[in-house]
Amino acid sequence: MAEDSIATIVSKRMADQIAEEIIEQIRQGDLEEGAILPTERELCEQFETSRPTVREALKQMRLQGFLSASSGQRPRVTKPSLEGILQMTGEHIRGLLGDAESGAHLEQMRQFIEIGAVRHAVKMASNLQVTAIAKALEKNFKSIGTKDFAATDIAFHRCIVCVLDNPIILQLHDMFVSGLFERRIPEEDPFEQNHRSYEEHRLICQYIIDGDVIAATDMMDQHLTRSYRERLKSAQSITVGAKATRQS
Repeated sequence: MAEDSIATIVSKRMADQIAEEIIEQIRQGDLEEGAILPTERELCEQFETSRPTVREALKQMRLQGFLSASSGQRPRVTKPSLEGILQMTGEHIRGLLGDAESGAHLEQMRQFIEIGAVRHAVKMASNLQVTAIAKALEKNFKSIGTKDFAATDIAFHRCIVCVLDNPIILQLHDMFVSGLFERRIPEEDPFEQNHRSYEEHRLICQYIIDGDVIAATDMMDQHLTRSYRERLKSAQSITVGAKATRQS
């Protein structure tokens, strides 16, 4: 067992070195963007190592955005882009959502972003941006009690985050907020819950229009806190109900 562990560590270090060497070739221009990498067999011979080690190195390069691979084709050289890095980050974020504590951390991150965004919107939003927020609110109202409410809910919050004019924040917000909504438990009374959320959205929008920073940030804080805690209650009630059913 000890020998297997040592072999695994050695293989991992070798994969790290191979990945670093090929990435350096890309950075230096020796391997141009779009170039096809040598075959796995050729790489094994070049670095005098095994195929699993080479595959691990290539996997690391893909995760860092230096390789792209289509099914059945050899990997091509790419260079990391902001969009690509954020997409990979988003996948990791979605993977965390199954854990309750991680989900709570992500909710806190969302709250931090959106409270800051609404504060910025009150102070800096143009008339065009305020109009976009108001239109998103109108669509949210029209979707109360329908299957489209969640999408219009996301769109309303997204309009506020857009005022920041920060593509990194917006991309991350889109990724983890959509994931959070996908995993929400269906509500027992969607009309009542939707109407409550809409009413809080309406107040947030009104405070933005009024230029009231304190009221807008307080309302956003209350809205996100209430929404999250109600979802926790729903999840707990479903768990208790399932246990009672099994016991009976």
